[in-house]
Amino acid sequence: MKNIFVNNIKEKDRIEDIFLVAKKEMGMSKSGKPYLNIKLMDKTGEMEARVWDDAEELSKNFKRNDFVEIKGNALAYQGGLQLNISEISKVDEDTIAIRDFLPTSDREPEEMMAELGLIVAGIKSNSIRNLLTAFLEDEEIRNLLTLAPAAKSMHHPYLGGLLEHILSLCRLIDGVTKQYQNINKDLLLAGAILHDIGKIYELKFERTFDYSDEGRLLGHITIGIGMIDKKMEAIPKFPRELALLLKHMLLSHHGHLEFGSPKRPKTVEAVILYYLDDMDSKVQSMQSLIEKEKGVDSNWTSYHKLYERYIYKGNYREQEENRFADENSEVDLELFKK
Repeated sequence: MKNIFVNNIKEKDRIEDIFLVAKKEMGMSKSGKPYLNIKLMDKTGEMEARVWDDAEELSKNFKRNDFVEIKGNALAYQGGLQLNISEISKVDEDTIAIRDFLPTSDREPEEMMAELGLIVAGIKSNSIRNLLTAFLEDEEIRNLLTLAPAAKSMHHPYLGGLLEHILSLCRLIDGVTKQYQNINKDLLLAGAILHDIGKIYELKFERTFDYSDEGRLLGHITIGIGMIDKKMEAIPKFPRELALLLKHMLLSHHGHLEFGSPKRPKTVEAVILYYLDDMDSKVQSMQSLIEKEKGVDSNWTSYHKLYERYIYKGNYREQEENRFADENSEVDLELFKK
């Protein structure tokens, strides 16, 4: 069992604990002495570390993606913290609880799978319900779906993140289909549930999050289409047009050719899926960045390279709550918090 997590480490702490090696490189100091440049991680974050003494010898004890037990001290370095390691050795992975070392969803995986099962059971189209049931009853797919992140780093980048993202889309779809008429809700739900299904094979998440060979060579859209074709083959007389419409949603859900979609959305359902998927991923990633930096004394986050901007994270909600309280407003503040 871990004793201390990365986000709790402070300057001058003496650390004796287990971490996952996210990066391992051999470097050379200005004096010509070899050293190890390491990045250690657990579910709360990552921390740079160095081995200055006996680096070549200690390097033989472990590899990248190994679990290691280290002894060292936390030192201030370039505005952050760095571990100066004196001892490091590989740990048997059978003794490890993986959820201590990779970020995880706040929700329990089986709870989310149960919610997804109810959504699938409520689908009216027999063909779509049978297809989705075939996915959920596939033990390998089900197990991977409870673990897979939605992305390596962009949005929902944690164990269970893909399933959490899928359920978020399903709830958004419920609202959209109440707002607009003549929307095929069953098809839209199927697109939401399956649009990223290929990520369970595109990504590797037994250790650090990375891409598999299949993921780099094919990508999750191509993988997902292959998975759907295989399941459809086992369903007698699956409607041809329905199959085309569903696969079009997968092929177009990135919205633009330059963003990796082989096709642009050409149906109402495909357009809705694209915008909901894009919104959910961006809102989650922005809120995650704000939460990560909530302790930083600034109204703005650090610069986000993907969005090419700073994100405002000021205390406007707290200010509004205080204003309502000061004015003895009759507005229910509990409703405002929602």
